[in-house]
Amino acid sequence: MISFGPIMPALTRNSRQSRWRTPKARLTAACCVALLAAYVLGNLVPSLERPAFLAALAIGLIPVTWRAITAARFGTPFSIETLMSIAAIGAVFIGAEEEAAMVALLFLVGEMLEGVATGRARTSIQGLAALVPKTAFLERDGQTTEVPADSLAVGSTILVRPGDRVPADGTVMEGSGEVDEAPVTGESVPKRKTVGDPVFAGTVNAGSVLRVRVTAAASDNTIARVVQLVEEAQESKSPTERFIDRFSKVYTPAVLVVGALVAVVPPLAFGGDWGEWIYKGLAILLIGCPCALVISTPAAIAAGLSAGARRGLMMKGGAVLESLGTITAIAFDKTGTLTAGRPVVTDIIPGSRSAQQVLSLAAALEKGSSHPLAMAILDRAKTDKVPTPPSFDANAVPGEGVEGSIGGERVFLGAPRAASRRTALSTDQEKAIATLNAEGKTVSIVVVAGSIAGYLAMRDEARPDAMAGLASLRASGIRTILLTGDNKRTAEAVAAGLEIEARAELLPQDKQRIVRELQAEGFKVAKIGDGINDAPALAAADIGIAMGGGTDVALETADAAVLRGRVKDIPDMIALSKSVMGNIRTNIAIALGLKAVFLVTTIVGITGLWSAILADTGATVLVTANAMRLLGWRPS
Repeated sequence: MISFGPIMPALTRNSRQSRWRTPKARLTAACCVALLAAYVLGNLVPSLERPAFLAALAIGLIPVTWRAITAARFGTPFSIETLMSIAAIGAVFIGAEEEAAMVALLFLVGEMLEGVATGRARTSIQGLAALVPKTAFLERDGQTTEVPADSLAVGSTILVRPGDRVPADGTVMEGSGEVDEAPVTGESVPKRKTVGDPVFAGTVNAGSVLRVRVTAAASDNTIARVVQLVEEAQESKSPTERFIDRFSKVYTPAVLVVGALVAVVPPLAFGGDWGEWIYKGLAILLIGCPCALVISTPAAIAAGLSAGARRGLMMKGGAVLESLGTITAIAFDKTGTLTAGRPVVTDIIPGSRSAQQVLSLAAALEKGSSHPLAMAILDRAKTDKVPTPPSFDANAVPGEGVEGSIGGERVFLGAPRAASRRTALSTDQEKAIATLNAEGKTVSIVVVAGSIAGYLAMRDEARPDAMAGLASLRASGIRTILLTGDNKRTAEAVAAGLEIEARAELLPQDKQRIVRELQAEGFKVAKIGDGINDAPALAAADIGIAMGGGTDVALETADAAVLRGRVKDIPDMIALSKSVMGNIRTNIAIALGLKAVFLVTTIVGITGLWSAILADTGATVLVTANAMRLLGWRPS
């Protein structure tokens, strides 16, 4: 497991630091002041003009040249700083120290703006750190004490008052109410939380008091994981970024050669003026600075990762963000992925009692049980506001169901086979139960005093947005397939409702095998899952995506995660990838296009050193500004 210990305090400190007080910003300001002073001094005392501009140049150029020397010592002799240093020093030798000083200033301005712009992507996600409250109300030995939130241990019990932010990841032990999860998952509608439901650090309790058992330390909560993932992802390089790095290693020395040829060939071969052509050669060096080209991809990747994280779409690197847009097939798990992961009561069929009475009797017997089917019955009773009378002598019948006394009558709740041993089922009832079973539903029968009071059908239903999410993927030409270890009947029933092909009764190795088969057919495959049994397939897929509150194994194995657990977020994640790649292509076109234009205009004598550095600085600002637009990205 990754350690997140030092991350949170560091992020808070960084977020408080102004981007305009960085060393680069201070250096730029000093160079600007020195240049203005040189202009004033040159007008007042002309004899001091040249020394004054040389001093201004030194302030801006010495740090840049030192970086160029350092880069050369460590194996990068043809850096951006190298081109800049040669051009500025060369300008001094041909008597253009005023322009050289201005070039140094503009170069520093471009670097500073680049840092400010790209820093916004990092700051936008680091701001999440401030969502976690500093203190928590710890319950211990019957007393409630306010303690630092980062001191909470796993297993501690805390109280979260209405209106307070949840100080740690945990599970609700007591209480129920609405919790606003928008800060973490991006979900705009508050989510109802009851006993047993998970809550995330940084979310807001909008309902009644909740008693929560802490499940993760401060260094490993949801917010810390999100920040850490984005930090690591922004540090990793995408395929396009690696290509541009390799391209720059060839491109930069090529620019040096072209600049040298422009400076010496026309005077030597055609009798051109040395001063004029050396000036043009130096301008070409500045035009050739690949600043904008180098920043075009990482700025877009960083902004895209941050925009996704703000909306609950987590990706573990630029390579993942790029690859998502090329996916052609997606294999979904069923339980907890396409479905909600817990059964709900879908049908209540009355017999000798009304539907409301059947639900009331069933809820009375299941009160206090934590079995998934029991929870489904109790949730339905609560939703329908059905009274639950007390039951007496309630006990479980191993392998059959539960029975007890309610209102003086003996009541049994269990499977059809167990119920048939207590009373006979009619032919119509058997057919109705068979139909429900064919739909993948589990049936529980209520028997009262030897007669069928009625029965309930339960099933793990599809997520509300599953149909729309799958339709969006199909509309994009992506093949979708359901891979599940569940029985064939249930899988086919769910698949039919979602219009997706299904393969059932699969072991973890079977899911992995099918992913491999799809890849062998030429598909670029993404696997979506949330459990331990999905881990092999998640690792085998081109892109593995963990859903919602998946297991730690699934989250660690996957390349990406959908924190909100919505199927619709999968096509949104793919759309974000395509938006980022489109942005990168635009950035590269801007960077190379402007260089091509100014290369021609410089050779023919229209533009010079100032224009060259303005072109490079301008291109850098344009591509970073274009990349920052991705911070405002929203799903369609």
